[in-house]
Amino acid sequence: MRALGFAIVTALMWLGLMAPAAAQAPDPYSKGPHIALKLIAETERPAPGQDVTIAYDATPQPGWHGYWQNPGDAGFPAKLDWVLPVGVTVDAPRYPVPTTLLIAGLMNYVFEQHYTVLVTLHVPDNAKAGAALPVRLKSQYLVCTEEICQPESADLSLDLVVGDGAIAPDRLAQFDSYRQAIPKPIGMATTYQVDGKSVRIGIPYPATAPLENAYFFPTTTERFNYAAPQKVVRDGDRLVLTTELVKPGAGPIEGILRIGPQKAVALSASPGVVPPAGAQSGQSAGLPSGVLTATLLALGGAILGGLILNIMPCVFPILSLKALSLAKGSVDEREARREALAYTAGVLSVIMGLGATILALRAGGAAVGWAFQLQNPATIAVLLLLVVALTLNLAGLFEIPTPAFVDSASGASGAFATGALAAIIATPCTGPFMGAALGAALVLPWYAAMAVFFGLGFGLAIPFLLIGFVPALRKALPKPGAWMETFRQILAVPMGLTAIWLAWVLGGEAGNDGVALGLIGALGVAIVLFVVGKRQHRGLSAHWLSLIALVGVTAATASVIRPVPRGAAGAVAAASEGKIAFTEEKLAEARAKGRPVFAYFTADWCLTCKVNERVAIDTDQVKAVFAKHDVAVMIGDWTDGDPKLGRFIEAHNRAGVPLYLFYKPGAAEPEVLPQVLTPAMLSELAGG
Repeated sequence: MRALGFAIVTALMWLGLMAPAAAQAPDPYSKGPHIALKLIAETERPAPGQDVTIAYDATPQPGWHGYWQNPGDAGFPAKLDWVLPVGVTVDAPRYPVPTTLLIAGLMNYVFEQHYTVLVTLHVPDNAKAGAALPVRLKSQYLVCTEEICQPESADLSLDLVVGDGAIAPDRLAQFDSYRQAIPKPIGMATTYQVDGKSVRIGIPYPATAPLENAYFFPTTTERFNYAAPQKVVRDGDRLVLTTELVKPGAGPIEGILRIGPQKAVALSASPGVVPPAGAQSGQSAGLPSGVLTATLLALGGAILGGLILNIMPCVFPILSLKALSLAKGSVDEREARREALAYTAGVLSVIMGLGATILALRAGGAAVGWAFQLQNPATIAVLLLLVVALTLNLAGLFEIPTPAFVDSASGASGAFATGALAAIIATPCTGPFMGAALGAALVLPWYAAMAVFFGLGFGLAIPFLLIGFVPALRKALPKPGAWMETFRQILAVPMGLTAIWLAWVLGGEAGNDGVALGLIGALGVAIVLFVVGKRQHRGLSAHWLSLIALVGVTAATASVIRPVPRGAAGAVAAASEGKIAFTEEKLAEARAKGRPVFAYFTADWCLTCKVNERVAIDTDQVKAVFAKHDVAVMIGDWTDGDPKLGRFIEAHNRAGVPLYLFYKPGAAEPEVLPQVLTPAMLSELAGG
C-alpha cells in the first residue's frame, strides 16, 4: 500500500506539471531554477594521490525545498552524474541533517534552507604536475513548494590543476564548517528489536550529553512508516527510540539521529534485544553505574599515566631540583607541606584548565584532543623560547628572579609556579594508561571527564606530594652540597634536548622558515638573559626592562611564524617510507583486498609517538615481518590537527595521539593496541 501511495503522489506531481499554466496557482519563481547550485573545491591544485573534498552547495529559493538522500514518502533525491578525467574517482555524497515536512499525512525529509553536500574526489598517484583535471557534473533534482513540484537540472563544472595540494586558511575554515554539519559515526554498537509493527532501537548515549529535538532519519528505505510518531526516551547512558514499521525485514537499520540543531550522529543498528526504557537493571536516580565504573577505571589510568610523566626528560629536571630544594635543612615540616600543596595546585590549575578548554571546544563541535594547542606553531615557538630560557638557567647563565620557578623557588608562590610549569612542559607527552583514560573522557559526562583530568594532574604531582608529606623520603635524598650545582648543570642537557625536539616539531609545522624564526627568537632570549646574568653577577637585580624585552621577543616570534600545509608533503613522505598516508577510503580499499592493516596516528609534537616509531614500528624486524605478510602500513599525521583525522581518532575513544590499530582480515573491528609498542608485539600480530 505504501508503494502504491508513493506512486500515486508522484504521478499527481507530474500531472500537475503537465497541466495548463492557467490551472495552477501563480508561481512567482516559475522561470527557475529554484535552487542555486555551485561546486566548490577545497583546493584547486590537488597533489597526486590526494583526496579533495568537493562541496555541492545548494540554496533553495524562499518557499521551495530540495530533498535528502532518503526523501521520505514522496519526492526523489538529487541524481549526480559525474564526468571525470581518467583515473579520478568520487565517493558517495555525504548529506547534512535534513528537516521534516509533513504534507497531507506524507512525511518528507527536505532542505528548506542553504545546505552543502560533500563529495570526496580521489586524484590518482600517477597524475602529472600541471595536468588539467576538468570536473563536470550533471545534476538532476526535484524542487517543490507545499503545492507544486518541478524537476530541474544543472550543469556544473570545476577546473582543477595537479599541484602542491595547498589549502588556503579561509577555504579550510569554510570546509571545516561544512564538515561540522555532516553526521558523525556514533562509534558504538547499536541494536534494534522488532515487536509486531513497532521497532525499538537502543542507542548508546551519555546520560548528561546534550539532546534537543531528537529525531531518527532512516537511510534504510521502505521499512519505516515515515509519518508515524517517534518516541525517544533517555534511559541512563542510552536512548530508546520507538516508532512504526511497514516491513519488518532482517538486515541492519541505518540512518542518522538528530541530537540538536544541525547536529546528528550516524548509526547502524543490528538485530538484538532492546529492553524498554526503565527495564534495565542497575539504573538509579543518581550517577548511572556504567558511568561510575567507567569513571573509576579512567581515573585510575589517568593517575598512573600522570605519575609516569614525571620521568619524561622535560619534566624530570624540574621535579628533581624542586625535590632537592626541600632537602635543604632550612625547610621545616610545615613549609614542606605548604610547598607540596602549592606545587599540586599549580599542576592541577594547568591540567584541569586545559581539560575544561578541550571539553568546551568539543561541545562547540571542534575535533580537538590532548595537547591540541601544540597544533599551532606559534604555541610551539613560545614553548621553545621558554625551554631555552630554562636550559640557560640550569646551565648557570642567570638566576630566575622572584617568583622563582625551579631551584631558587621558596614559598608557596614559587612552588605553585613550578607545578604550573611542569604541567605545561608535560602536555606534549602521552604515556601508558593515559590514552585510554583521556579517550574515556570523550564520552563521559563533563563532571566525570573533569575527574579524569584531575586524576592526571594528581598523578603528575604525586612524587612531590610524597616528598613534602613524608619526612623519611626527604631524609633519604642526598645531602646538600657543592655537587648540587654540578647536578643542576647536568640537568640542563635533557632540557636542552627538549629545546632541540621542539625546534624539530616547529620545523614540521612551519617549515625551515619557521625554524629559522624560532632560532632567531631563541637567540634574542639568550641575549636578554645574558645581560640579566651579567647584572646578577655584579650583585644587581634584573631590570624591569629585561622582562619587557623577553615578552617582546616572544610575542614577535610567535606572531611572525606561520603554518605550512602538510597534506601533500605527508603523503609523499609516507610513500617514500613504503607507507600509505591514512584516509578512511584507503583503509576500506586495503581491507576489501583482504590485507591486514596496521594504522597508526602520530604527530611531530608527540614524544611517545616518536619513541614508538623509533624502537618498534620502524625497526628492521617489524618491516621484514610486515612485508612477509603483506601488511598495509598506514600513517595518520595529526601534527596540524586535521579535523578528519581528529574525528576518526575520536570515534575510537581516544582524546589524541598516539593511536595504534591493527585490522586482521575478516575482522569486523580493529584491535586497539597499547600506548607502548614493542617489535615482538607487532611481529606477533602480523604473523598471527
